[in-house]
Amino acid sequence: MTGANHGIGAAIALALARRGCAVLCTYLRVADPADPGIPQAHRDHRARDAAPVIEQIRAGEGARSRWRPTCRTPRRPAPCSTRPRRPTCRTPRRPAPCSTRPRRHLGPVDILVNNASGWLADTFAPAGTDRLVRSLQRVTADTWRQQFSVDAMAAALMIAEFARRRIARGAAWGRIIGLTSGGGLGFPEEVSYGAAKAVQVSYTMSAALELARFGITANMVQPPVTDTGWVSDAVRDAVAASLPVPRCQPCRGRRSGRLPGLGRRGPHHRQRDHASLTGFPAGMRRRGGKLRHAWLLL
Repeated sequence: MTGANHGIGAAIALALARRGCAVLCTYLRVADPADPGIPQAHRDHRARDAAPVIEQIRAGEGARSRWRPTCRTPRRPAPCSTRPRRPTCRTPRRPAPCSTRPRRHLGPVDILVNNASGWLADTFAPAGTDRLVRSLQRVTADTWRQQFSVDAMAAALMIAEFARRRIARGAAWGRIIGLTSGGGLGFPEEVSYGAAKAVQVSYTMSAALELARFGITANMVQPPVTDTGWVSDAVRDAVAASLPVPRCQPCRGRRSGRLPGLGRRGPHHRQRDHASLTGFPAGMRRRGGKLRHAWLLL
């Protein structure tokens, strides 16, 4: 579980632990500059480690967990070892969550959730503030690198290492889930974020096609606006004035004929128990105040 120190990532980690999964929590600590358009609580959440989440997981009966810092937190060594820090998912080497030590503690990784994000707001227009009164930066190599190294490169490397290990073990079951906010047709005022998420969607949909014959499904989830600390009054007003979030719909633009492990209906083949659902960029909506659909992808 990447990005497990706060927000949606923390919630998914806790939910998986409650269902009996051993959860490996990884995270990225981001030191955001002060911004009058973003609540301080959100900046605090992004800067903290995963210790509060791990404490909740460990408090659950029978749940197992480990936590480790990423390359953005070099001052805090992993508590379960005095060895030097290993490479992490932001470096172009072997991603740490799939490395040998976590596997030795928790067993092989069966489910990969790519949730971590290096989010920032950047633009091609002159810098200033966006429609939600958040500070904007001009697109630069630095803004591109912060966004793409996490949302695109890290996600791709995690998928690649996860698939390599599952296939090498001869495992017949695996799940890859990614989180997105859209961006395929542009994401004004968060242009690098939208572009990086579009790349992650493309990687994940490609994985769905390539890995289905190995029993590995790959899907993307697009939650609605979710208050993980970043929602300000301006955001609430904008959401209240916007159109309803669309219903969960499969991508209808691709069919691939008969592929091994997919059957005749291509990448969106789904059995009654949803066990074969793959290649599915799912939008989520609320029913009765609760988010639905995501668990179908597991």
